[in-house]
This record gives sequence, C-alpha cells and structure tokens, in this order.
Amino acid sequence: MTEQWLLTSKRADFNAIASRFQISPVLARLMRNRDLITDDEMRSYLYGTMKDLPSSHLLKDVDLAAEIMLQKIQQKRKIRIISDYDVDGVSSNYILWNGLRRCGADVDYRIPDRIEDGYGINIHLIDQAKTDSVDTIITCDNGIAAIDQIAYANSLGMTVIVTDHHDIPYEEIEGNMIYHVPDAAAVVNPKQKDCNYPFKSICGAVVSMKFIEVLYEKCGIARKEIEAFYTMATLATVCDVMPLRGENRILVKAGLAQIQDTDIIGLRALLQANELRNHRITAYHLGFIIGPCINASGRLATARQAMELLICQDEEKALAMAIELTKLNEERKEMTKKGVEQAIDYLESTGHCKDKVLIVLLEDCHESIAGIIAGRVREYYNKPSFVLTKTKNGVKGSGRSIEAYQMFEEMTKVKDCFTKYGGHPMAAGLSMEEEKVEELRQRLNANTSLEEKDFISTVRIDIAVPLYYISEHFIEELSMMEPFGMENEKPLFAQKDLQICSLKVLGNSGRCVKMYVKDAAGNGMDALYFGEADHFVKEMEEHFGKDAINRIKRGLYTNVKMHVTYYPQMNEWRGERTLQIVIQNYRFA
Repeated sequence: MTEQWLLTSKRADFNAIASRFQISPVLARLMRNRDLITDDEMRSYLYGTMKDLPSSHLLKDVDLAAEIMLQKIQQKRKIRIISDYDVDGVSSNYILWNGLRRCGADVDYRIPDRIEDGYGINIHLIDQAKTDSVDTIITCDNGIAAIDQIAYANSLGMTVIVTDHHDIPYEEIEGNMIYHVPDAAAVVNPKQKDCNYPFKSICGAVVSMKFIEVLYEKCGIARKEIEAFYTMATLATVCDVMPLRGENRILVKAGLAQIQDTDIIGLRALLQANELRNHRITAYHLGFIIGPCINASGRLATARQAMELLICQDEEKALAMAIELTKLNEERKEMTKKGVEQAIDYLESTGHCKDKVLIVLLEDCHESIAGIIAGRVREYYNKPSFVLTKTKNGVKGSGRSIEAYQMFEEMTKVKDCFTKYGGHPMAAGLSMEEEKVEELRQRLNANTSLEEKDFISTVRIDIAVPLYYISEHFIEELSMMEPFGMENEKPLFAQKDLQICSLKVLGNSGRCVKMYVKDAAGNGMDALYFGEADHFVKEMEEHFGKDAINRIKRGLYTNVKMHVTYYPQMNEWRGERTLQIVIQNYRFA
C-alpha cells in the first residue's frame, strides 16, 4: 500500500506557549497540532482534573429521569436495565446496576443476545419484562432509535427511561432535518439538539454515570462514591473509541490512575488473567487486551458472562471466569485471523481487489466478527470494505470505511439492496438477501467517485526531531500528553538518512527487528521495528544487495540508510535504562 508522508505545520508562537506553561517548544507544537488554540484549552490538556468537568445537571432530562427513578425506588417498583452487548453496554449496565442498588432499588438487568435479539431494546424483551412484572425499564447505550419499541412499552403501561449517546434518528423532508426522539418518560442523551451539555462525545457509560451522580445527590449519597465508577467509564470510553480530548481525556486519565487499585474484583481478575497486575496500565491495554476479552463474550457466547464477572464478589471464581473470557478472546482472534486470510485470498483470486469498494461474502464466518474482519481488510487495501456472511435469516454483514468515503450515505443510494441497514460515515451494519450481493458490489462501485489518490495512506508527522534531541527528560515530558487514542494520537516524529550499523531479528515470531542506527552527526541509538521481519530484510536486500546486509549483520560498515517515522521510549533491562526509538514507518534511502 502506497504511503504519503505529510509534515503537520500548524502555526503559533511556540516559544511563548512554552514559556507560559513551563514546557518545551516541542510539546507546545504537539499541542497545537492537536488543535488546541486557547490557553484554557492547553491548561486543561496539561493539568485538567475531574473538578473541571461540566455539571451533570446540564444534561437534558437528567433531573427528570432521576426524580422518576427516585419515586419508583420509594414505591418499590421493579426496575430492569436493558443495555447493549459491547464493552460500553456492559460497563453502562454495571454502573446502573450498582448505582441503583446503592439507592435501594429492586433492579435486575438484561443484555440482548447479539444473534437472537440483535442490538438494543426490542419487542421480545419488552414482553419478557411485562411477564416478569417489571414496572420501569431504563436503557443504557441504546434506546434513542427505539421509537416503536418504546411506544409499545408505553401501551403496556410501563415507564421507560432512555440513557444513550448515539446520534438522534432523523429524516430530511423538503430540505429540513426532522429529528425523532422516542416518547420515553425521560431521554438523557447529550446529542439531543436542545441539550445544553457542552461536550457531546461521551460514551454510554459516562451518560449512565452522570445519571447516577444526580440520583445519588437526590438520595443524599456522597458524591465521592461516584469515583468507584471511573474505571468502568474509562474502559468504555477507550473501547468505544471516543475522542480522547476534553472531558474524555480527563476522565480516562483519572480512571487509569486508579485501575490497579480498583475494588472491582472481576476487573482485577481480568488484569491478572492477562498478566497485567504489575504493569502501568495505558489506554492501549484497555483497548486491545481487556476490552476485547469483554467483547468476546458478547460475540461468541453471551455478554452476561462479562457482566457476571464484573459483579462477582468471589476472587477465586472471578479469576476462573476471567481466564475463560481470555481464552474466548484467543479463540476470537484465531477466527478473525482465518477470516482475514480467506477474505484477502478471495479478493486476490477473483480480481475484486481492484474494485474501489470491496465486497466479500464469507459463508462460514461468525457474523459477530464480520466487522473486525472488514476493518482488517480496509487496513490492508485502504479501501472501503464490506464483509458479509450467511445466517439463518439471509446475509448479514458489516462495513468499515476510509475518510474519503461516506459509507452510510453511499448505502442509502442503494438502500433497496438491503432488508435492514444502519451506520455512519466510517462504519455500518446490514442485512440483505444473498441473491443481491453481486448487485450490491456492482452498484456501489458504479456509483462511487473515489479516485486512486483516495487509496493512498497518509502518514501525518508531527515534527522532524533529530536523535540528539531525545533524552529521558523529553520522554517524561511526552508522557504529559497521555492517554493516547482517538483525536489525541501518540506523537509521530521523523528523521532522515539514519545509517543502519547493526541488525538482528528478535524472538521466534519474526515480528521484531532490532537495529543500531546513527545520524549524520554520529549520534547513535537502538531502534526497534515491529512488523514482518522477513519482509523488512528482503526489502533491504532489494535496495542494497545481500552483501551489504551480511556486512551489517557482522557489524561492518556500509552506507545503508533509511528515513523513518518513530516514537522514542526508555528501555529498562536488568536495572539499566537506555534510550531507543520504535520505528513506525520506513523508507530506504
């Protein structure tokens, strides 16, 4: 895949910013590259605390929802939580279940089955609640689009409170956007047009936490008790890929700081099962290790497993459950790897890899991992990709897009191909009849205005930083930017013409190349590259010849050089700390 390297060049008086905040001009430039402009924004970025967050009372209907819930608790009505089955849904459910019980509620929960029930509240779950004498349903991480379902619950005399964070459904009539909000007793969602909450990009678990905060206030429970939910809200924020700026970044910072000391036995067990109990936990560990274990239950089994783990009070039992979820996630990873290989083999063998919009039908793929596979195919080709699979009710699938392709908008142009579809510019889900799959491929490709330049991957470099600038102090200063994630990406630096002085492949997996590199001034440093080592060495041989590579491996001088993008870090080994760079992208000079 072709890469285009671009150097970010946003302007500001970096020396003045550095002086005001007692930081380096490099850190000042990095903050400006993340669209921080005012002193208040920069101060919040560097030093913000949970006390700086907006009042929960600014959320539309949150006081109404809390007042209704308080009355239901006092009247000893039966309350049921209905959540989504992903990390955000399970985390939201955990927060509501614990928070409502703390307030004395008679409450239970239901998590829809991904395959049998589908996403969110449905008629079946409402009928089940009615049969179980449930008086009040409270949704979390779903419900905003359940217009008909909530109307049905109302007709049965039930009370429904919606807490959600997804976009408000709308239709365009004669050029006007008409938004549709369900007729619930209260709807708590910052995306509502008339909601005054200033930060709209919070996840479902944070909405649930803010609702419980207001309810605690009405029940006379100390606000400090809300802090027990920071870790779950943090996990959900990271795993739902919310932007790590503003309020979210402050929350995730606070949650990460207390995660090793969490009172949640199930979460501690998950850390232990993944050998993370003595690690400094970062957003990476939540997004790529802990979160996927919780998601695996909702994908391959039932998300009740994850919820039962989180509310478990027995350490031995919790560890056994955590180990089971970790194994389930390993199974999911193996299934995903196989599915990605099958998808790429299909596209290459049929020539459909040359399409601008990729459509793959994997007959035996588990429908719950179609979206993950679509994401990997999108990364491989840098093209919008749909992965479909056969189910007992026809074909289902998921799509993942690139910046230049508005996926939901393009699907709407061919909506007659689908029996059901939904999504947003970068991702979507769908159901359709199998005989229409080829028609979908042809029409999406015929309609698209994508050009070859849209398939070039863009590598955005923050600053060209020479090796001599890297120091332990500089790396410590960069840690002020953590946690890294969506809209607060880890800084990317660049250096030209690094001479490769030594090279060896580490480990048995062939996924790490260790080098010693020098710049033109003779400054040297260890450099690691994590990727396909065989491909890396083969590419070097194609540029410089086998003799040059053999000389490097023996530690002899050559003129083999490369341009790199990198991130610096400290390497600790047997009590010694040394500087090194981790190479992200490379070009041989």
